[in-house]
Amino acid sequence: MKYIKLLLFSGFLFFCLKSQSQNEKASSIHPGEIWKDTDGVHINAHGGGVLYTKGIYYWFGEHKGETNDARVGVTCYSSKDLYNWKNEGIALPVSNDPNSEITSGCIIERPKVIYNSKTKKYVMWFHLELKGQSYKASRTAVAVSKNPAGPYTFIKSYRPNAGKWPIGFKEEWKKSMAGEGTLKWWTPEWRKSVEEGLFVRRDFTAGQMSRDMQIFVDDDGKAYHIHSSEENLTLHLSELTDDYLDFKGKYITIAPAGHNEAPAIYKQDGIYYMITSGCTGWDPNAARSFKASSIWGPWEKLGNPCRGEGVETTFESQSTYILPVAGKKNAFIFMADRWRPKNPRDGRYVWLPLKMENGHPVLYWKEQWTLNDL
Repeated sequence: MKYIKLLLFSGFLFFCLKSQSQNEKASSIHPGEIWKDTDGVHINAHGGGVLYTKGIYYWFGEHKGETNDARVGVTCYSSKDLYNWKNEGIALPVSNDPNSEITSGCIIERPKVIYNSKTKKYVMWFHLELKGQSYKASRTAVAVSKNPAGPYTFIKSYRPNAGKWPIGFKEEWKKSMAGEGTLKWWTPEWRKSVEEGLFVRRDFTAGQMSRDMQIFVDDDGKAYHIHSSEENLTLHLSELTDDYLDFKGKYITIAPAGHNEAPAIYKQDGIYYMITSGCTGWDPNAARSFKASSIWGPWEKLGNPCRGEGVETTFESQSTYILPVAGKKNAFIFMADRWRPKNPRDGRYVWLPLKMENGHPVLYWKEQWTLNDL
């Protein structure tokens, strides 16, 4: 009988300690470590972005399982302090309809949500790859909701800017050049051909490729879609329509043939800054940074923003979003993912204070930090 009572007491004590551990509030950020939500479960919101509205932050991201394809959809978490996150459920579920573009088994990446003050709707954009096509589809997709946490209604996906030339595209570049289809990749001749619109011409009719993407809303309310295009060789920046649901057909190319992906953009003191990564699959690489006095460029290369040990791998992570902290002037958080391709759900989040030094964005590794460090 004493043994049974001891077992019952031990079980009760374990339950109490577990409940206390789950309910214990976080007061700092620990980059690269398991980040538990208010239920004590590791946050599942990879390649994400954050929306701030009505005093609450909403973190949207890819729900990861054992594989990289989408079996659940886009998750949403909410927070008032950026440390403690409540699971709000699935903001955009995948479809059970095999004919849907977002059917279970497609690839949904890097969801970003913005609010349109004119339509009073929340707009979600994300990179979409159709089921069974790997990364060949290269589409961007949009969904809407009346509520920040969703549910979101899928509208459509497509390749943007079909039948449109980018700003500054020279007349002589609009015609195919002799022998361009036989050029070997990464030769000087091939690179020159890319810089002069090789892939823009190829995709002119069907629309430009759109993979890793970002959404940015400027001070005047205009929204922009920034994405990796041209086989991930060149970034495209496009203006969205006033309702944020479509492309205006006005866009530029940034760093042609530069092989950039994972763009994350922000604005400080009237200057636009962007941090990107190179293209090495799931393996981390050295980040790059850019700046421009106009959203339309020209965009100036600034080099690697990381400092100290770990700079060659961006502290073993890849950029996904730059978060302005509400109520703090010039306070930004660099959000990145530490991918785990063999176990995608175990991917970690690397959030770090983003500082400025001599007109350059800089990142230093921190094992632990708080908003007071911004």
